[in-house]
Amino acid sequence: MPRFFVRKEQLSDDGIIRILGDDAHHIARSLRMAAGESITVCDMQRMEYRCELVGFENDKVVLARVLDARQMNTEPPFVAHLYQALPKGDKMDTVIQKAVECGVASIVPFESERCVVRCKPEQEDKKTERRQRIATEAAKQCGRGSIPDVVPTCRFSDVLQRASAVDIPIFCYEGEGTVPLRQLLQQRRAQLAKDAVPTVSIVVGSEGGFSQAEAEAAQKAGFLMAGLGRRILRTETAAAFVLGALVYEFEL
Repeated sequence: MPRFFVRKEQLSDDGIIRILGDDAHHIARSLRMAAGESITVCDMQRMEYRCELVGFENDKVVLARVLDARQMNTEPPFVAHLYQALPKGDKMDTVIQKAVECGVASIVPFESERCVVRCKPEQEDKKTERRQRIATEAAKQCGRGSIPDVVPTCRFSDVLQRASAVDIPIFCYEGEGTVPLRQLLQQRRAQLAKDAVPTVSIVVGSEGGFSQAEAEAAQKAGFLMAGLGRRILRTETAAAFVLGALVYEFEL
């Protein structure tokens, strides 16, 4: 069944949902759906509605009537924010898609010392819009209850400030002085309240990893220096690997 996301204000008191913009066009023109057909709608607040199409005002407004509603259980029991150093080529597309499937809450691209790709301010709006579309499509495909945010590219110094203020700040590093990820997660979980929903930051470097100076700055900022096993992972693999470990530790 086709799946769409709406804001809470698009749901009226009489049980009619107004689906707008590109989603409405997709229903009317791409899917060629008609009144009486069913769709699934999520309200970004973990509620899912089974709906029947009842009207097409134009290509940009479709009306659907709520048939029944239920609380969703597809969001993970943690809130994870991914900070991904800019990779080469189209690897960021893969990172976003797989991270969304694995339950990430937001994705923040950033520049580090060893990034080959650099942020171009004049292209940033278009890139962010495109990355958000990838996240949205991935959220629809895998049955998420909300759409993760993809924000514009920031600096490494911003990452150190923003990503450290969480319950589990993970800095993925292949150098010396790391602690195995499994051990870090178990230690931090033991410190949390029983019913707590932990907040997590995952910081992943580009193809060349992090410089020693960056690793030292991260450790000084309070990050947990995490080792990801005996094999060196590609940058497009690391985030999904860590998120998978989080799912195993907190959800499965």
